[in-house]
Amino acid sequence: MTNVTPTQRDPERVSIFIDGGFAFALPAIEAVGRGLQRGIVLDEAAVAELVALAEAEKAVEAALNFVSYRPRSEREVRDRLRRRGFAPPAIDYAIEKMRGWKYLDDRSFAEFWVENRVEHSPKGRRALASELRAKGVDRDVVDTVLDDTELFEEHAALELARKRLRSLSGLDEQTRKRRLGAYLGRRGYGWDVVGPVLRELFSGNDDDEDVALDDIEP
Repeated sequence: MTNVTPTQRDPERVSIFIDGGFAFALPAIEAVGRGLQRGIVLDEAAVAELVALAEAEKAVEAALNFVSYRPRSEREVRDRLRRRGFAPPAIDYAIEKMRGWKYLDDRSFAEFWVENRVEHSPKGRRALASELRAKGVDRDVVDTVLDDTELFEEHAALELARKRLRSLSGLDEQTRKRRLGAYLGRRGYGWDVVGPVLRELFSGNDDDEDVALDDIEP
């Protein structure tokens, strides 16, 4: 025999009791839609189905909380739910819900990620692509977003190099070049960007040979 009562913390959820003991909680709309009310009898199969639904709804709640801080990729959400111990069917259910609500969209996530990097922590195309692929974004989506975004790579790299150069004032010029090249390389800038930046910063000296990426310090 079942009993259905509103939960104390959330009026939009109800607690389901079976034979006097708490069994699970569900969104009220799900309980109404499934005809759950005081006095009905549920067989084992029905109880198992409802328990699985309750877990899936918990997964949705956890996913919503996770994306409330910032946009997330689909893989990030899946990994988070997996670490929380949710079963694969519950994770799939939550992912589908989140997609339907437009809370999960890897293209939009990639656009957010790149724009945020450009504004707050500039990195080169290679680094951005690596970060997005590590978060599970499809390579084609990554390439499309990066192609569609003005990264201002040379300008950003030049500003980073000028700031970095202040800490290298006590070194000889060739060492400064190598270390600046290494620094910009770690930030994901290719030699097509690093080379012009180094030439602009050290344009007054023709005696030094250009520093190639293979020669820069790690």
